[in-house]
Amino acid sequence: MTATESQTAVQPDDRPALEIPDALPLQPEDPPRVGEFWLRGRLGANAAGFLYTAATEDGRDAIVAMMTEGSADDAAARERFVHAVDELPADAVLAHNDSDDDDLALWAAFGPIRADDGSSAASDERLLAERRGEEVLSAVLMDRIPQPGKLRGPDFRHYWENRRRPGLFRIWPLPWPNALRPASRWALAFALLTMALIMVLAVFLAWLLFRHAAPLEPEPVIPTPSSTTTVTVTPTTPPPGTGSPTRTTGTPSVTPSTGIPTVAPTGSPDTATTPGSKL
Repeated sequence: MTATESQTAVQPDDRPALEIPDALPLQPEDPPRVGEFWLRGRLGANAAGFLYTAATEDGRDAIVAMMTEGSADDAAARERFVHAVDELPADAVLAHNDSDDDDLALWAAFGPIRADDGSSAASDERLLAERRGEEVLSAVLMDRIPQPGKLRGPDFRHYWENRRRPGLFRIWPLPWPNALRPASRWALAFALLTMALIMVLAVFLAWLLFRHAAPLEPEPVIPTPSSTTTVTVTPTTPPPGTGSPTRTTGTPSVTPSTGIPTVAPTGSPDTATTPGSKL
């Protein structure tokens, strides 16, 4: 028996091959929605941007290309993104945001992609949309531009290549749906009715709490000693034999602002007896 014959035959591996998912799950920093497209997963990423698989509420599939934080801050990179999108056929670009939004990252949706019915046409449309998204991001990164002449010196790198987080996006306000389904109409009507009932209940509770509340009265004014004056009235006695007595009023004397009353002295000319009154 030769050495070749003594070797055992290698048995084929019966384990099933690992299936590569179509898209990776979204990360926490990824936007849940851009425009009217809800993002489902990541298809690819580089320093220029990300490729997402997305769909609208009515079931239309699309491929969305979105710039990274670093490339969105570069005016030249934004211009290359816009030019690359403009060079595509008009029916291939489903939607895109305005290039004047300097604080937001640019994105574009490519398609159309028919529903996956198992035919080759559906997969071809999906691959074509993915290829167009890759070409747009490659134009931003400039990695497919042929190098004229001989390459000398250090390799070229963009200054924003390390900033690979998704660019800024706007979640609120969300775009209003173009068409409301019956379930959406009932949900919206129920929400508005609930808000109205809560407002009526709040007003009714406020009325119950404050209907027996006493009105606020102002505090009494307490005079200060500096604003009071004391007036002393001294009566005079008429001499006898002068007829019917007449009522005379003494001269009031105003005291200083100390508040202490003063009394006229006993031997004052007004109260002293005359010599004729002793007879």
